Amino acid sequence: MTPHPGPPAPDPPPMARRNTVSPEQKPIGPAPPERDTPRPDTAEHDHSRRHTTHRPWSARRIPAAVVAAAIVVAAGATLIDVVAVRAGRQAADWRKHLADELATRPVDDVWMLTGAAVAAAVGIWLIALALSPGLRHWLSLRSPAGCPARLRASLNRDGAAALLRDAAMRVPGVGAAHVRVRRHRIKARADVRFRDPKHVKADLAAVLNEEREQLALTHTPRLVVRVRQRNA
Repeated sequence: MTPHPGPPAPDPPPMARRNTVSPEQKPIGPAPPERDTPRPDTAEHDHSRRHTTHRPWSARRIPAAVVAAAIVVAAGATLIDVVAVRAGRQAADWRKHLADELATRPVDDVWMLTGAAVAAAVGIWLIALALSPGLRHWLSLRSPAGCPARLRASLNRDGAAALLRDAAMRVPGVGAAHVRVRRHRIKARADVRFRDPKHVKADLAAVLNEEREQLALTHTPRLVVRVRQRNA
């Protein structure tokens, strides 16, 4: 007789795996931070801020007309007198007197210095008009993205002041407001009827800052806010 085999011996427990890293395998660290990519609306906003409108230039019609008229009158009178002299007539008295004065007066004479100063002042004035754009009562605006470069938009100072004044009147506690807009500064004065003037000034500055940004000016003027207490 063969002995009855006993129950099978249990399998030996598996050995615990060691948390080791092989030399060829590098530990996995945190992923590198992704670069911040500008959103389409942000990129478009930056592009719209870079695409600005230049200040409009004045046509200078009145100064040009005055200078042209003076030159035409002087040149025409001289040409007529020269033609008359060539035709056998005598020169006009005003041209004889002018020629004698220019030939006999010294350079350091008072009238000569005065005439030279006037001529220099007129020349400087014309150069300044030619190099400056003019139209200081208009403020240039930013052009939106996609608009052609030749498209220009401007806002009248009085219109900007009216918009800012209406915004100031919506602040609680403001009874009256006066806004003056310049190219580099905006002055706002308000009369406080109730509430603490400090709180009213802070609210007024916040409202005017928001309204100033909505105007979309090319060069943002500095804002100066002043308040004074007025008893009702």
